[in-house]
Amino acid sequence: MIAVTGATGTVGGHVARLLSTDHPTRLLGRSLSRLRALVPGADVVSADFADRRSLERALDGARALFAVTANPLEPAHDANLLAAARTAGVEHVVKLSALAVTDDRADDLITNWQRENEDRIRASGLAWTMLRPRSFMSNTLSWAGSIRAHNTVVTPQPQSRNASIDPRDIAEVAVLSLTGPGHEQQEYALTGPEAISPAEQCEHLSQVLARPLRCDEIPSSVPTPRGRSTIPNPSRRPCWKAPAARALEPSRAWTSPSTSFWGARPPRTGPGPQITRIASAELPGPSPEHIERGRTCCDGTPKW
Repeated sequence: MIAVTGATGTVGGHVARLLSTDHPTRLLGRSLSRLRALVPGADVVSADFADRRSLERALDGARALFAVTANPLEPAHDANLLAAARTAGVEHVVKLSALAVTDDRADDLITNWQRENEDRIRASGLAWTMLRPRSFMSNTLSWAGSIRAHNTVVTPQPQSRNASIDPRDIAEVAVLSLTGPGHEQQEYALTGPEAISPAEQCEHLSQVLARPLRCDEIPSSVPTPRGRSTIPNPSRRPCWKAPAARALEPSRAWTSPSTSFWGARPPRTGPGPQITRIASAELPGPSPEHIERGRTCCDGTPKW
């Protein structure tokens, strides 16, 4: 049995669906109806990160755990999950972390939280695998509202080039790590195949939608909507300034050789589902021809 937390999230949902086709899979969470709708027929168990006993019951009989937590202001959640895994007899933890943990200059709240999580898992005595992705390609979906309302993409550092990765690729690495041999005590840096800036993405999206779009910069002192939702306490929001200040560093454009999926296939290129969703579902009107052009960035060369 493989247990999955965070199954209602971006990566966790992909992991749950991939695992459930060939492996006994148990989904942990507070909303059983959402989990059942995500993977019909899956083993769904109620658990709360704040309640260690509920986690122990939910993990009983699980051999491996895909661990995703979401609140850096509640480190006890991470401690509870790991302690419950040990008590329940889990042998292997695959942790969704972040590539920023390898940057000594990264000292923001999110990165420090992920470092502490990794250290806690290493000290647990369990087998572990750390997945360290760069930012997700699907984050571009957050632009849909401002494009719909103002034909504008609003983003920090429009010229920052980032080797973003498709969340489906992260999920495939997670499933390989959970089900195959040789991934214990490994740290995998995961990126997309090439770097691209928000300004370039905006230009490509403009062609997909067949209308002009403007790319405006958010000052680093203003938290993004994601920052406001993740860090609700205004006194803690300065943690977002440090990543913004580092956004133009060349390291963000670095691409990882480990994303070759060990010979299975190269990482996904092209805008993937997020650009098609922005164009065809969340915004009115582009033709199928424009959407197809967008998949190859309108010039035959995949970019996202």
